[in-house]
Amino acid sequence: MLGDITTANDIYIVTGYTDMRKSIDGLCAIVQNEHHLDPNRPALFLFCGKRCDRIKILLWEPTGFVLLYKRLSGTGRYRWPRHKNEARSLTWQELDWLLSGLDIEQPMAIRAK
Repeated sequence: MLGDITTANDIYIVTGYTDMRKSIDGLCAIVQNEHHLDPNRPALFLFCGKRCDRIKILLWEPTGFVLLYKRLSGTGRYRWPRHKNEARSLTWQELDWLLSGLDIEQPMAIRAK
């Protein structure tokens, strides 16, 4: 199925700022040249620009790349990590938090004893 993100084995968030004018080839170049990862694998690569109101998700499928684009309406903003330019691995739970507008580094709900 086109754009089925559940086929991804890994999820990577590219922290910092990305030029959102880039398309598939430009985003693949970032993944390969700056982060030394293979974009031709079943993984999600997430990118965000300075405005934090839109994201791009690059996904490899056996027949080619899919580029998903989401722009929030209104005044919503993604809580995107900006501290350094790296490709950080995420869990599915962290992806859900991010797409829901929450920080990916959630504090523990229950304190350990």
